[in-house]
Amino acid sequence: MGYKVVVAGATGNVGREMLNILAERQFPVDEIAALASRRSLGTEVSFGDKTLKTQDIDTFDFSGWDMALFAIGSGPTKEYAPKAAAAGCVVIDNSSLYRYDPDIPLIVPEVNPAAIHGYAKKNIIANPNCSTAQMVVALKPLHDRARIKRVVVSTYQSVSGSGKDAIDELWNQTKGVYVPGQEIEPSVYPKQIAFNVIPHIDVFMEDGTTKEEWKMVAETKKIVDSAIKVTATCVRVPVFVGHSEAINIETEDFLDEDEARDILREAPGIMVIDKREDGGYVTPIECVGDFATFISRIRQDSTVENGLNLWCVSDNLRKGAALNAVQIAELLGREVLKKG
Repeated sequence: MGYKVVVAGATGNVGREMLNILAERQFPVDEIAALASRRSLGTEVSFGDKTLKTQDIDTFDFSGWDMALFAIGSGPTKEYAPKAAAAGCVVIDNSSLYRYDPDIPLIVPEVNPAAIHGYAKKNIIANPNCSTAQMVVALKPLHDRARIKRVVVSTYQSVSGSGKDAIDELWNQTKGVYVPGQEIEPSVYPKQIAFNVIPHIDVFMEDGTTKEEWKMVAETKKIVDSAIKVTATCVRVPVFVGHSEAINIETEDFLDEDEARDILREAPGIMVIDKREDGGYVTPIECVGDFATFISRIRQDSTVENGLNLWCVSDNLRKGAALNAVQIAELLGREVLKKG
């Protein structure tokens, strides 16, 4: 016996990826519904070897459905998630709307699976920000061994994190560089993204940080440990898919780089590719379509008493969004609903 599953936002990048991953991982589905806004009504999407026609989220009845994976943004989520939850359908939400609600668990299954039981307060579970998700997968096993005090992270985030229009903007601007008269002015981003980097993701806050940077701080504290100090600089780079992060970690106890490498090799969800030679590391283009979070460049930081540096790469549409949501669904089914 399987589950009745809803994917809301099924025509978007993350929604389509949710459907792909549900099929790839052979999630036990008895029935599945693909929802979209009225303007996308009837659009066909793939689920394994099946083709689904999208239904109107505005008129959909969530009664009798087990779980709904939401990829529709904070605005629509605020309207539809409470309706689904009230109907008894557990919402797994990819937006930022509920991440900081103390009554709603924020889950990365490799890191804090026990928090899943907190879903019952509101029948909603939050999926973390893409840049946070891959980082905490790497932090947790090291924190368990040596207690992390402080993290300094610089991110190199692909344009797919901003949606399809951003992917198109990078593509068109890149072509425009080579074709005189076809230059494309920025519309998604405040400056040209092609052949450039932009140290600005989401809105600026009063203290000079951006909302994306604030998210990494707040979410790491909620998911891993509130005592960890985090400072982040988030940068958009001209890469289509795959987020990268340079992470500096300071721990309470000394942790040798070789032991850290061994710990990460054994940790769930992580693949260590770390050879000190040309090409002995993973880059974003190599992680696309993969489930793993890749760790490279593990080395001691001699500028502090107990410090490590590492390089972390993951497919942001997968671990940073759709995969993590499906893993939450698997955890929910295994630990709570227990149907099959």
